[in-house]
Amino acid sequence: MADIDGHPAKAPVPLDEYPVHQTPLSLARAATTDRNFYDRSYFNAHDRAGGTMLVTGFGVYPNLGVVDAYAAVRRGDDQRTVRFSDALGPRDLAMSVGGYRIEVVEPLQRVRVICEHDDLSFDLTWDGSFPAVQEQPHLIHTGSRPIIDASRFAQVGSWSGTLTVDGADITVDPAVWMGTRDRSWGIRPVGEAEPPGRDASEPAGGFWWLYAPLRFDEFAIVVIVQENPDGFRTLNDAVRVWPDGRIEQLGWPRIHIDYRSGTRIPVSARLDMTAGDGSPLTVEVRTHTCIPLHIGCGYGGDPDWLHGQWKGRDWVSTTAYDLTDPAVAGRIPWGVIDHVGQARCGDAEGWGLFEHGSLGRHDPTGFADWTSVAP
Repeated sequence: MADIDGHPAKAPVPLDEYPVHQTPLSLARAATTDRNFYDRSYFNAHDRAGGTMLVTGFGVYPNLGVVDAYAAVRRGDDQRTVRFSDALGPRDLAMSVGGYRIEVVEPLQRVRVICEHDDLSFDLTWDGSFPAVQEQPHLIHTGSRPIIDASRFAQVGSWSGTLTVDGADITVDPAVWMGTRDRSWGIRPVGEAEPPGRDASEPAGGFWWLYAPLRFDEFAIVVIVQENPDGFRTLNDAVRVWPDGRIEQLGWPRIHIDYRSGTRIPVSARLDMTAGDGSPLTVEVRTHTCIPLHIGCGYGGDPDWLHGQWKGRDWVSTTAYDLTDPAVAGRIPWGVIDHVGQARCGDAEGWGLFEHGSLGRHDPTGFADWTSVAP
């Protein structure tokens, strides 16, 4: 009997040499047979308010037999995206596909990310500014079935290296270029769509999500909020991370978002939280440039490409998007969008990610249905 890539099913893989097993299985296999099992890295980088933003990631899908990666850079209203996909080979410590690879220089602190393509290339090194923090488990049910059941850690930091987009060279100076990253693994919808079955006749009615990892000089703040259409909160995680590794819980954030008139695009937000000593803690965020994750990056029903989707061996794709093109702009509101966030907490200024998606009904913000927008 052979596995999906033609290797003997009973043969060990290179990862089995290391003491990292969690089940009585070879690491050639995931502990679950769920087709949607995944293991992924995500990074973003930006030159603060300068208008250039990069989003990139790498994923392994053991039960689909696929490995893939993507990178997208936005400058002004132009977005360049490249994607790589291939058959997953024997499991080892190498994180690479096509012209893309990730090298862990110092675990949980320094990571090198390389992309080699004529339209978009970079050699960037990530340095964590504060310790990585483990987030609360992320669980979403559709009926009785978990469609997302994942663990994730997050970190804020800075970038150094070089970036080339459509022939233009950009020096990535760590004094200017900030970003955030996460590593997640578990179950979430990946690959080709499954038959919707009952869900097609009983849809959820809406999805509301906020993710804001923010870097300040003396601390980091990570806020995650997910709510049902009626405002019931299904995920609440708000912490402040200190340089010595202390994690201070910040209670139950109250979120106030100002949307651009006629849209659900956030212009600014206020996050009202509670410090560990009981005092109020407020973070105000102003958004800058953004990348819609469902336009070329493989998230949320992206019609151009989906994570884990089988595209054949040695597949490479590149697309230039004009985000003002009506055919593209009309897609922007219908997914999760990553914004560069400029933040203030008291006298401290910070930068980071303001990731937000508001789809369908959300009673707390007065959106009654899928067509509702801000006045």
